[in-house]
Amino acid sequence: MTGRDLAERRGMETNVYQPAEDSALLAEAVVDRARGRFLEVGTGSGWVAERAAREADVTEVVASDVNPHACESARERGRRAAAEGHLGIEAVRANLVDPFADDAFDTVAFNPPYLPTDPDNEWDDWMEQALSGGETGRKFLDPFVDSVGRVLADGGRVLLLVSSLTGYDEVVARVESRGFAHETVVQESYPFEVLSVLELK
Repeated sequence: MTGRDLAERRGMETNVYQPAEDSALLAEAVVDRARGRFLEVGTGSGWVAERAAREADVTEVVASDVNPHACESARERGRRAAAEGHLGIEAVRANLVDPFADDAFDTVAFNPPYLPTDPDNEWDDWMEQALSGGETGRKFLDPFVDSVGRVLADGGRVLLLVSSLTGYDEVVARVESRGFAHETVVQESYPFEVLSVLELK
C-alpha cells in the first residue's frame, strides 16, 4: 500500500474512520448474531456500535478505541440512540481488550486496521492508525485473537472482520491455534479484496 493508495482510501477525514463497506458487513453480522453484553473494539465513528444499540438483541453496548475522537463520536451516537429509547453506548479509550475484566462480554466485534502498509509510507495521524495494519495487515488482528478469549463469557462469540489483503488462511490458522471454532457468517467480494466476517466460539 503506497502513500497515494492510503490517501485515496482515507479521503479528507483525518480524525475518525467513517463507515464504509467493511463497517456495513460487520454491522450486518452484529445485528444478526450479537447477544447479551456487547463490545465493539476499534469502534471508529461508533456506527456499528450504534447499530447494535438500536437493532441487535443485546443488553449493553460498550465501544472502545485508542482514538479519543472516535470515543467522543461513539458517545454522541449513544446519546442520540438513548434519547430515542434505545440502548446507549459506553465509550472507553482502550487498546484492544486490555482494560476489560475477564468474562465480561457475551459478544465482541472487531474490524481491525488491516491495510498492509509499507512503514516508509505511514502517516502519523489518527486515520493512519485506523487503516494501517502494518506490513502484514495483521498488526492488531493477531494480538486481538490472542487476547479476546479472556474477556469472553462462557458461550461467548467473536465477530471478526477479515480482509483477503491480510491473508485469510493465516488468520484462520491463528484463530485455530488459539482454540476457537470458526465459521464465515457473511462475505462480500470487491474489486480489490474479499471481506469476510468470521464468528469465533
